[in-house]
Amino acid sequence: MDNPIVTPLLIAQEISPDGSTQKHLLQMSDGAQIESVLLRYRERFTVCASTQVGCACGCGFCATGRMGFVRQLSAGEIVSQVRHFQGYLGDQAGRLSNVVFMGMGEPLLNTEQTLKAVERLVDPHGLALAPGRITLSTAGIVPGILCLADVHPRWPIKLAISLHAATDDLRNSLMPVNRAYPLPQLFDAVRQYTDRTRRRVFYEWVMIKGINDTQEQAHALTGWLQDLPSHVNLIQLNPTSDSQYRPAAPQAMADFASVLDAHGIPHTVRQRRGSGIRAGCGQLFTQSHHVCN
Repeated sequence: MDNPIVTPLLIAQEISPDGSTQKHLLQMSDGAQIESVLLRYRERFTVCASTQVGCACGCGFCATGRMGFVRQLSAGEIVSQVRHFQGYLGDQAGRLSNVVFMGMGEPLLNTEQTLKAVERLVDPHGLALAPGRITLSTAGIVPGILCLADVHPRWPIKLAISLHAATDDLRNSLMPVNRAYPLPQLFDAVRQYTDRTRRRVFYEWVMIKGINDTQEQAHALTGWLQDLPSHVNLIQLNPTSDSQYRPAAPQAMADFASVLDAHGIPHTVRQRRGSGIRAGCGQLFTQSHHVCN
């Protein structure tokens, strides 16, 4: 079979004090290592899967970005993370209900293998997940977003965009990918996506103290989203080592959210999960980048 599913080797694991989050360090057959996360929501589980070893996007607030890019993961290696957690859960595996491509790497810089993984995940003879229970998060790779619009009739998965800034100058400094796909180009692709799929897009906004938690950024964001089907997830920055950035204060987050409220933009202030075991958004990182020749 093309891209066989080979069970990865569990090297290490960490569990949050409340038991809601687990981070597993997994080793592929060539020695490459990735981190994947299992999240528990009441009686259901979500796998946060990686699509690359490392990441080439280089976002300044993200530990994975500081690893750099090592290699792509195959579809089999992506699906193997879900299968790993199914085996780990044992009798509880039937409660594994969602998969999010929000782990290490940029899924839309590995589009072909990521979509092959989706095909396996939704296969009724395989894991049989509903497409609507799969979410792909991208830093804003425009060709990939348009590709998702093309394949949506077959695989209607959810799209999330890691936005984090609503002006090009600030987004350029936080997310180098914005230089390739600046905001006007990104939102042109989003508009094509929403027009063709009739689906809303989720936006992730990591709140960074004194950087993107300002009223100016909040108003700029509403300008982009005013007539688009959208939902914004506001997430307090998870601290990472060697980072100059700090989490936004709760009051700044509340003030930011009030601007969205005033403009009728749906949003959620997300609770941080797994930050104490470095399993939260932007915290995944492996020390070993070894790949055998």
